[in-house]
Amino acid sequence: MTDFTFRRSDFPDGFLFAAATSAYQIEGHAYGGAGRTHWDTFAATPGKVEGGENGDIACDHYHRWPEDLDLMRDLGLDAYRFSTSWARVMPDGVNVNAEGIDFYDRLIDGMLERGLKPMATLYHWELPDTLAHLGGWTVRDIPERFADFAAMIGDRLGDRLFSVAPINEPWCVAWLSHYMGVHAPGLTDLGAAVRAMHHVGLAHGLAIQALRGAGATNLGAVCNMEYAIPASDSPEDRAAAQRYDGIYNRWFAGAMMQGSYPVDILEGFQAYLPNDWQGDMKIVSQDIDWFGINYYTCQRIAAGTGDWPNMDLVQGPPPRTDMGWEICPEGFDWLLRRTVADYTGDTPLFITENGMANRDTATRADVERIAYLDAHVAVARDLTADGLPLKGYTFWSLLDNYEWALGYDKRFGLVHVDFATQARTPKASYHALARALAG
Repeated sequence: MTDFTFRRSDFPDGFLFAAATSAYQIEGHAYGGAGRTHWDTFAATPGKVEGGENGDIACDHYHRWPEDLDLMRDLGLDAYRFSTSWARVMPDGVNVNAEGIDFYDRLIDGMLERGLKPMATLYHWELPDTLAHLGGWTVRDIPERFADFAAMIGDRLGDRLFSVAPINEPWCVAWLSHYMGVHAPGLTDLGAAVRAMHHVGLAHGLAIQALRGAGATNLGAVCNMEYAIPASDSPEDRAAAQRYDGIYNRWFAGAMMQGSYPVDILEGFQAYLPNDWQGDMKIVSQDIDWFGINYYTCQRIAAGTGDWPNMDLVQGPPPRTDMGWEICPEGFDWLLRRTVADYTGDTPLFITENGMANRDTATRADVERIAYLDAHVAVARDLTADGLPLKGYTFWSLLDNYEWALGYDKRFGLVHVDFATQARTPKASYHALARALAG
């Protein structure tokens, strides 16, 4: 496939198309007085990140942001979903670095000058290392400090932001990082993970309160979701898939939208939750103006042999992306419909990330990415036609970037980045998307 089958005109008036990035993955964290993050510490730990690579330089967006905003304007996008770096703005998690907040001032003004709506995410995983040493997301003090950060961002930048979400992918911040050990801080401790699952939700709610108090508007949440498929029809595999769905998908959607955790997951989590967790749920479930979903793949789940939640991931059939992820647009459809039916109702819904990693060069045809995106955007088109309140679609990512524990090996970008020279080269998918958005 060399072109998309959809056109902008297939979607309702006002439907927003955007691209997304995140601060640590593209900015270059060595610049502008940014403080050390727990990702810097994690990457410096042998064996944690491929090649020991970190975000010191990344895509040098800190210096090259005008060029990157021009790429989005020329693509025909309506909005840019970006993130602020807590450690850039507050190097120790508390005190403000004027150079850091000034950078986001300039960046937002640059978006507005190019007709791009600024869609801000306050936290995309770069916890200031000072706060990590205090216990990070396993301790209650961190949500309070995060609310202070949110209030400062709201006061300084909120008047120019189209939308704000406090935390990107809370499951990754808590479970992937504290139980599976794949991301910083790299723990494999169920108790730490459960405490983090609660504290990240609490941080979301406290930040919504702080942002609203600072006058920011159009506030939302961004959760990642994966379609859970039992590896077989056995009762054990079905139960394992249900647990996976509960931890991955239902935990945060239920907490944020309804103020409750799924009963089946509480059976395994309750012993590790803070004693006063029930008193926090009104804060976690602050009213929001929209709900965002990041979707990439499904997971096939088999019953495991270990302690609760005793579930194993089983690789699905091809086609798969360069991440090894199964391509499953039908799971995308199911999850979006279930989320609206069970959790969000009439609340506006946004796709806040969708994309694929592929073995790209600057000049190859890029047909796999075009086909992947086309299949998923087709789902969105059908959902809007069926009356679901889907208001926008965000492509991950604008640029090839630092892919966390996988270093610079995996390329998600619509734009190829030569990390040695920082040269940007739009891929075939970029040009195809420009044609689709013009129609």
